[in-house]
Amino acid sequence: MTKKTLGAASVPLSKVVIANGFVFISGTVPRTPEGTIPEGIDAQTRLVMDQIKAQVEEAGSSMDKIVKTTVFLTDKTNFAGMNAAYGSYFPSEPPARSTLVCDLVIDILVEIEAVAVL
Repeated sequence: MTKKTLGAASVPLSKVVIANGFVFISGTVPRTPEGTIPEGIDAQTRLVMDQIKAQVEEAGSSMDKIVKTTVFLTDKTNFAGMNAAYGSYFPSEPPARSTLVCDLVIDILVEIEAVAVL
């Protein structure tokens, strides 16, 4: 197996792992480089998706090569807002997706992880 990691994290994980033709993106949270978290599900989802886009591109892939995502929501009433923002990043042939409602480690509305092919 060939493995390459990109990005540093403040916890014991790799933000991006490239292995055997796949790009695995860890759960991405809506935090700006300055450490702020925008308000609202639309803004948080768009920030997360923009970060995922940058990560897959840095790894040598693209949004249309994402094959699977997992979305974690803290409140099911945010599903429609997340879905609308998320869907704008996949105008055709969206990836397989699971969506869960759960408690998250920090006070955010959404976290998303993704798997892409190179």
